[in-house]
Amino acid sequence: MIKRFATVLFFVCSFLVGQSLSSQQQSGGSASEVVRVDLSAASTPFPHFWEQMFGSGRANLSMRDSYRRDLDWVHAITGFEYVRFHAIFHDENGVYDEDAQGNPVYNFAYVDQIYDGLLAHGVKPFVEISFMPKKLAASPVLHAFWYKPSPSPPKDYAKWDALITVFAQHLIERYGMDEVSQWYFEVWNEPNIDFWAGEPKQATYFELYDHTARALKAVSPRLRVGGPATAQAAWAPAFIQHVTQANVPADFFSTHVYANDRAIDVFGTNEDIPRDQMVCRAVKHVHEQILASAKPNLPLIWSEYNASYKNEPEITDTEFMGPWLADTIRQCDGSVNVMSYWDFSDVFEEQGVVKEPFYGGFGLVAAYGLPKPAFNAFKILHLLGDRRLPLSSKTALATTKSGAPVLAAWNLVLPGATGETKNVTFQFSGLSGGHTALIYRVDSMHGSLLGAYRQMGSPRYPTRQQIETLRQAAMLPPPEQRNISGNQLTIDLPAQSLVVVEVK
Repeated sequence: MIKRFATVLFFVCSFLVGQSLSSQQQSGGSASEVVRVDLSAASTPFPHFWEQMFGSGRANLSMRDSYRRDLDWVHAITGFEYVRFHAIFHDENGVYDEDAQGNPVYNFAYVDQIYDGLLAHGVKPFVEISFMPKKLAASPVLHAFWYKPSPSPPKDYAKWDALITVFAQHLIERYGMDEVSQWYFEVWNEPNIDFWAGEPKQATYFELYDHTARALKAVSPRLRVGGPATAQAAWAPAFIQHVTQANVPADFFSTHVYANDRAIDVFGTNEDIPRDQMVCRAVKHVHEQILASAKPNLPLIWSEYNASYKNEPEITDTEFMGPWLADTIRQCDGSVNVMSYWDFSDVFEEQGVVKEPFYGGFGLVAAYGLPKPAFNAFKILHLLGDRRLPLSSKTALATTKSGAPVLAAWNLVLPGATGETKNVTFQFSGLSGGHTALIYRVDSMHGSLLGAYRQMGSPRYPTRQQIETLRQAAMLPPPEQRNISGNQLTIDLPAQSLVVVEVK
């Protein structure tokens, strides 16, 4: 009851803040910025590193219709290539058992359904090798997640090696070497915190990594393996030093950071790093550590990130995510190969069965198939081009697609701060003739269903008719069309808003 009241109070407060911002706009209160876009400036490659991979709820959930529906929706707006999830070896998937004599018994029936489903929907697996089957675990310890995975090391590394070998052989027999060689195999998840029960954590994880990587490469050197998938951007120098000295295969380095991680955990400092700077500061830090290592060309895969690792409905469920995502893309560009947003759907049960649509889940799509503002933010950011132009602005991006400009601008207000409308004027040089701007928006009035959800009383269990109403409210309207006059374009940006502009 208290949680329900808090959720309603959050949406009421959000509504009042929105009304206050509207009053500021009507009274003329605003900030302004001039962004100069030189179309003749030297551009740099701008691969869409933020939309190549997404995380999701655990492996078993991928067999649900709701999971696959949400996957299709996100794939349609981003074209993403890979999905990563925990717990392919969880006992609910029945992969590993032992007979009365302690001999391994393997069963890949659910593994096949899981990976068949991904491939049938146009997405490849980013295989996180986790968690420990209970009959192979050295310890009975279980993680606190609702589905109780085992973070234990194996009781017998010969049996673990055999499991990895048979697993990899089965995948190649079923899907073919040319297909599986395009996948990634990541050893475990966040072994530096409570997802790994080995002690000491780093040394015992390195033992797990060595066995797993060597077993995979023994099946085929074409299989791509890496790790350590640490939390808080940890272990880059130590991991690279270890695999170099021990001559263990490593095709990529992976790690995680969330925007509300603490500086003491990530950098060992007592700084107060704002939520809009933490992720990319950590990305650049690890990028520099790799450059300074014995493997300076090792690809960096950020296999989890988001604006929060908690359930914060005022963050991940709201329009805040649009400008936060755009600014994260701006800052991280050039320092990372792939960033995997955690995650694409609230078909997700780490804290248990979903109890209401908007509880601060990590997904782009809420329960009942309701697209959040973050969904539409990814949709319009997908329009950005593949070449980036230099800008002095910290709140805008300029790209080109087939030579035509595609711009983004945003007005981000951090939690606890007061926001106002911002006017951004793009001034173009090198733009000749008449042009039209197509302006796509995500804010409280565009691509957000939160207003409609409040108006219907924030139902915990929306009816089918209410669900349809909310889906309609979540749809992006057609872009605004405006002529570019005098080689400049001025756009109003309310607080917590994102625009993407295509110049035609």
